[in-house]
Amino acid sequence: MKFTTRDVVPISEARARLTELADDVVSGVEKLLTKNGAAYVALVDARKLDYYHALEEEHANLVLLTDRSEEHTSELQ
Repeated sequence: MKFTTRDVVPISEARARLTELADDVVSGVEKLLTKNGAAYVALVDARKLDYYHALEEEHANLVLLTDRSEEHTSELQ
């Protein structure tokens, strides 16, 4: 994901703008909060975060299935 300069916000400024930032995030614009000039945390829509977690779980299940399949194949040889 590419961030514009408007999407990068110092964490010291974020507290005062939290409602505005949250509204932007819900409308689809992720925000990157910085601390001492370096990336620190990101604000991401909760629905998107749920989706990311589901993808992560699905990937973990696929890895387990692949590992089991490889173990079974090696046992047959």
